[in-house]
Amino acid sequence: MPREARTPADDRLVLDRPDDVAHAARLLADGVPVAHGFGNIYALTARADAVERVNALKGRPRDQTGSLTAPSGQVLGAFDLSALPACVSPSLLADVVDVFCALGPFGFRGPAAAHVPSGLTALDGSVTTAQVIVPGDACPSQRFLAAASDTAGLLAISSANRSRHVTGEGDAPVHWRADALRAELAGGVLVLLEHRDEAVARARFPRHTTVSTTILAFHRAERAHGRVHLRLERHGSLAAEEVARALAALDVGLTAGPRAAVRLAPRAYDPGSQPPADRRPARATTMAGSIRVPGSPGAPRGTRRCGR
Repeated sequence: MPREARTPADDRLVLDRPDDVAHAARLLADGVPVAHGFGNIYALTARADAVERVNALKGRPRDQTGSLTAPSGQVLGAFDLSALPACVSPSLLADVVDVFCALGPFGFRGPAAAHVPSGLTALDGSVTTAQVIVPGDACPSQRFLAAASDTAGLLAISSANRSRHVTGEGDAPVHWRADALRAELAGGVLVLLEHRDEAVARARFPRHTTVSTTILAFHRAERAHGRVHLRLERHGSLAAEEVARALAALDVGLTAGPRAAVRLAPRAYDPGSQPPADRRPARATTMAGSIRVPGSPGAPRGTRRCGR
């Protein structure tokens, strides 16, 4: 297949140009953070040992814990499968990861593998956890993440925006427009690998809003009446009802953690700028316990944590 010619006016780096992807992956391996299309939004990815550099670029505290990212096929490598709760088998976890990677951008949290550096782990009670954020199987950034991980190893990821510690606002929603992201992070050493067409990128994932990913935790699995329930850690781009419906197909239930009580709201740039899928108000899910799906019984009362 002949290479696509670049016009003089188009000096962008674009996700679906192989040469651009290879160039951005090389720069990342050299230590430069790369902001790139990620599902229907933008994310900021760097080498695992560059978490402090990413935090400084965003205006975060330098020691703030980062998350991991990887191509879909490498997600399980971040977790210690021997430390899973007794009710979560490695094969069930693999099925859960496959289902949500197929749906689109998503996040997973569980017991961290021993090789994950401390800057990318966090304690939850007595469990050292890692969090892996993926763009979805259909996103062209899979190729970039594969190239970057081949050359740089483990990858750290963060939302591509200025931190609320800089803006002074209660929240700093993720960017879904490259022009606004470029303007906000101007002055930093940063590479931007763009969606070719942002409307097309959003259309790939019609179930998702333009916010940071929903996160599912499996180290806090619970069992009730013989059924495993995983925990919603963050209510982001994929609605809780959609998560519960996908898990129900695996005969798995869903409970909501306290940080998932309210769904994240998308960034608004100017009147009328929100994409059509985001004009619907994000419905808050304020359930301390089970999340019910229409037509399903939900989680019975009396759930209990699974032991190891």
